[in-house]
Amino acid sequence: MNPAAIDTDQRPFVLVWEMTQACDLACKHCRADAQPDRDPAELTTAEGRQFLRDVRAFGEDQLLVLSGGDPLARPDTIDLVEYGTDLGLRVTLTPSGTSSLTPATVDALASAGLRRLAVSIDGPTPAIHDAFRQEPGSFEATVRAARAARDRGLPLQVNTTVCRETVDSLPQVATLVADLDAVLWSVFFLVPVGRGTELDPIPPPQAEQVMHWLVEVAADADFGVKTTEAPHYRRVAAQAAADATDAPAADRIGRRAGINAGNGFAFVSHRGELFPSGFLPVAVGDVTDTPVTDLYRDAPLFERLRDPDALTGKCGACEYRRLCGGSRSRAYACTGDPLAADPLCAYDPPDYDGPTPTQRVTGEAGD
Repeated sequence: MNPAAIDTDQRPFVLVWEMTQACDLACKHCRADAQPDRDPAELTTAEGRQFLRDVRAFGEDQLLVLSGGDPLARPDTIDLVEYGTDLGLRVTLTPSGTSSLTPATVDALASAGLRRLAVSIDGPTPAIHDAFRQEPGSFEATVRAARAARDRGLPLQVNTTVCRETVDSLPQVATLVADLDAVLWSVFFLVPVGRGTELDPIPPPQAEQVMHWLVEVAADADFGVKTTEAPHYRRVAAQAAADATDAPAADRIGRRAGINAGNGFAFVSHRGELFPSGFLPVAVGDVTDTPVTDLYRDAPLFERLRDPDALTGKCGACEYRRLCGGSRSRAYACTGDPLAADPLCAYDPPDYDGPTPTQRVTGEAGD
């Protein structure tokens, strides 16, 4: 399903269900601050099935990502994958790299109709990855599962976190992504929530450099490249394309959907709360009380997030606000305002008369 082919006022391109917060890992960046035990208030199997039926009301081939914690901590996950598939959903899964992620489990998920397996690799070696995930053996379990997915013909996605601790290893991770025959590399730029508040993000100029490098990787790689919580990548790609063709970059604005928190993207917690994103923890309702379709379409917060002209600061002044829009999650985490400017962005729009990048770093006021 092409993001540009859907009306994001009516349905999300990506809907994530955090099936559980239980997980055997204690990853340094964990949004959920996951714990070993399951929450008794998780959606039950029956509630989960009803939720999947409600999701189907968004329309044919709706993309649903089953996430966590570790979704494999629930004994009904494979059954729910099969149930969602039978309803006509495109079901994908983001398991944790633990001993539960065996080749036999991968095979069972594929047989249940899973459309894609997304694994997390945050370093190119066991030493780097396992230190970040704080679990010996996580790298080995993850790579083993990735190879099992490849052997089974199940499309593989690799997710990688970008922060000061991981950024220098990105080229080596890209090589591993290629070696695993992944179809997509999703590069997540840290948002300071959960355990992630203890990590150091990379500064905006370095983020800009990484995104330019990712554009080059995408041009040469056999796998696709996307960013998570860094929609500036779309602006960087548009600028690079314009430079290559001598066409104004602004001419490309609006030709692709800008998926962002609450705008083509939504997140359901393990307890059934609907959020614009897992990294923007402002609930707009409960899917066990109100169908997720109604909440997504009608919640005032979602409606504001879908209005690029509601953005403030330099994001509101930016000519790329419909293509990019900035990370609403990072804006909220750093300022308390989901419509504020994204502090990771190094670009200053021509019509913006606020502080320069240097003044923002030093705290000096503009003239």
